[in-house]
Amino acid sequence: MCIRRFRTSNRQGEMKSYLKSFNVLSDEEIGILLQSASTKVIDKYEYFIREGEVCKEVAFIKSGIFRSFYISGKGEEITYCINFPGNMMTAYSSFITKQSTPENIQAICPAELLTVPVSLIDQWSAQGSSWSHFLRIMAEQQYIELEKRVFQLQRDNAIQRYSSLLKDHPEYIKNIPLQYLASYLGISQRHLSRIRKTF
Repeated sequence: MCIRRFRTSNRQGEMKSYLKSFNVLSDEEIGILLQSASTKVIDKYEYFIREGEVCKEVAFIKSGIFRSFYISGKGEEITYCINFPGNMMTAYSSFITKQSTPENIQAICPAELLTVPVSLIDQWSAQGSSWSHFLRIMAEQQYIELEKRVFQLQRDNAIQRYSSLLKDHPEYIKNIPLQYLASYLGISQRHLSRIRKTF
């Protein structure tokens, strides 16, 4: 799941700033969420969730980069989403359906997360309309990101897609292995190498 990135120079309390940016949850509700959050350190190439597992937590990325991928019918890993620091992240379809996920979410580099159990979020949502409103906004953000992704793949050429990613996340691009970045952009590694030489 890719949700919008909230930019802030204040690393301390960044998750709080992110949550406040939606103007939905009260300070008390945000405080409850933060008190319920646990810190999780994930090593390079370790998984946040694997295909076949059921989503049990939602995470805020404090540091590190994650890729979401699935295995094609030919056995190839297809990277379709990249999540950067300042993002909320989860296996969204599994979060909604409570069924096993078809996706894998893997750390590209060492990462630190703040995680909240899905069971608590469901409990809060059942108790208050503000939580339901927040979850609806998150769902809307997910849809917007997916729509943007589809438009980019169908409308923009490879150079435009790479340029957009470089513009939005210049400090992180160098940390993404070539094969994952090429898969995300929908091009070959050789094509990506040629594009990089023009920038």
